Amino acid sequence: MSDTDLPTTVLRAHAEDASAAELAALARADDRPRPPRWRLSPWAVTTYLLGGTLDDGTEITPKYLGSRRLMEVAVATLATDRALLLLGIPGTAKTWVSEHLAAAISGNSTLVVQGTAGTPEESLRYGWNYARLLAEGPTRGALVPSPVMRAMELGAIVRVEELTRIPADVQDALITILSEKHLPIPELDEEVMAQKGFNVVATANNRDKGVNDLSSALKRRFNTVVLPLPDSLDQEVEIVRTRVASLGRTLELPEGLESLAEIQRVVTVFRELRSGVTADQRTTIKSPSATLSTAEAISVMTNGVALAAHFGDGVVRADDVAAGLVGAIVKDPVQDRIVWQEYLETVVKDRREWADLYRACRELT
Repeated sequence: MSDTDLPTTVLRAHAEDASAAELAALARADDRPRPPRWRLSPWAVTTYLLGGTLDDGTEITPKYLGSRRLMEVAVATLATDRALLLLGIPGTAKTWVSEHLAAAISGNSTLVVQGTAGTPEESLRYGWNYARLLAEGPTRGALVPSPVMRAMELGAIVRVEELTRIPADVQDALITILSEKHLPIPELDEEVMAQKGFNVVATANNRDKGVNDLSSALKRRFNTVVLPLPDSLDQEVEIVRTRVASLGRTLELPEGLESLAEIQRVVTVFRELRSGVTADQRTTIKSPSATLSTAEAISVMTNGVALAAHFGDGVVRADDVAAGLVGAIVKDPVQDRIVWQEYLETVVKDRREWADLYRACRELT
């Protein structure tokens, strides 16, 4: 399906549909060895993630701005029989990377298990259509395959989101699948054998440590890649700018509304509050309870763009980003509010070029 074939009512297309033209161009240019059932070679998958220019002039937009080596390790892991665990704080693009990995490798990013405290074992193994089970008994027709089971049969990538939020006894249903590469179905006296190309990409927040820690046996089945926060201010600003522009097109907002100056200020505020020190290293400040991730900066700026488009003059100003900024930082109405007010008075107020942001935030606070 090409970009022009997508229904105009779709708010967010799957990665394999939104980037169909790029994936097709990479497939045409890709003459390197491909693992069994992979749509692209590991080199092409990495190029799809990090961006580049093909020999025919096709521009591949970067999906991830960060360490090339991290992406190479992630892709190489999936080319082996070892599963991949993407670890990091909320908002470091773990889900985004897992989706694009599945799209580039299997052409299908929709085989997903969403981990929650209530995720049952059937989500990782299989369930039953109880009406057919009562009528027919245990038959293959009455069996409802999980996304994991379907991926095993297809030789595809399956994504397990928020693995550490799944109860420990349910997590361990993956051990046999990852080690033996088969899924027993004792009710039918048969098993599903994983086809070549099958693998698992799981994501987990390191802030969730202690929620449902992975057992040692399960940890050994994964190669862990930690996705860090952006290294520099410029890198984080570029990530936010790119994603805000993309979201603006999806939401059919006027182009060019994203203000680089406002993005730099929002990202600077987030980075200083995260690190507990100002950019010039001169002032120590308290950090709020919120993670203040890049994803939250994107949300703040997208909200600001919408305000400027619908209620302003089309130019994103301090008033447009202030509400989102306060909402992202003040999660605890008592402790976080104190931290934010101290930051306003000791840092923002002293920056003369930030006077408009100080006034806008003070009015809201």
